[in-house]
Amino acid sequence: MLTILGAILLAGATALFHPMELGPSPLGISTGRALDYDPSRGNNATDRFGDGTPDFLRLDSPEDRDSFRRWFAAIAEYQALRPDQELPTEINDCAALIRFAYRNALHGHDEAWFQEMQMRPPEALPSVGKYGYPHTPLGAALFRVKPGVYAAEDARNGAFAEFADAKTLKNLNAFFVSRDSRRARPGDILFYFQLEQGSPFHSMVFIGRSQWPVEGESPQVDDIVVYHTGPIGKKPGEMRRVRVEELRHHPSPRWRPVEGNSNFLGVYRWNILKEAN
Repeated sequence: MLTILGAILLAGATALFHPMELGPSPLGISTGRALDYDPSRGNNATDRFGDGTPDFLRLDSPEDRDSFRRWFAAIAEYQALRPDQELPTEINDCAALIRFAYRNALHGHDEAWFQEMQMRPPEALPSVGKYGYPHTPLGAALFRVKPGVYAAEDARNGAFAEFADAKTLKNLNAFFVSRDSRRARPGDILFYFQLEQGSPFHSMVFIGRSQWPVEGESPQVDDIVVYHTGPIGKKPGEMRRVRVEELRHHPSPRWRPVEGNSNFLGVYRWNILKEAN
């Protein structure tokens, strides 16, 4: 849990995550040159899946999809490993966490980014090559917020925005994979619907096997999820990092990611990762 991991970091592992202490940027990292992308090369109004996401936003190559997944998972998990006081102020609930990780996974990861984010993955990861945030074909407005198949005017009519809540992220920016959590891949999202909460839609990021070395944890653990609780009473809430196996035995059945739990909506995957059959 967070308190244990925070103690580990403060005891010495924190040095693993600060770029000033790790020397120069790892070789082989692409900065994802955003301005090289020109959506006019193809029909920029196509939406071959009819899910509202334009084809020019989709990551067409396996390499880009893998880079996005690994960066998204690494960025999300890091937020659960860093000391509470270093968590970006914008991350105040579960949806804010995944918006933050999504944007930054699409960013060019150069030395300036490492310094700003105060993080550097233990392994060199290539950036997405097709485009880079915020210089995407839709600028900084990455998230679909109005239903419907994509049309050219959607780039100008408010169909996309920088902000989207958990319900909108699930319904308009991701697609259902399975209610079997064992089918989750790194970068996928586990969604819940909890009527008992003020904000009923809740999300967890599936990490799989950690990219960060955590003392005392087996390198074979491959079912990690991270999430932000959102406000708890008058408190701001916190980041948490747990195993899916722990959640399956959660004291409250409504948090168990199993098919028999109607509160568990299932595993979802980002539309930009959707592949043609």
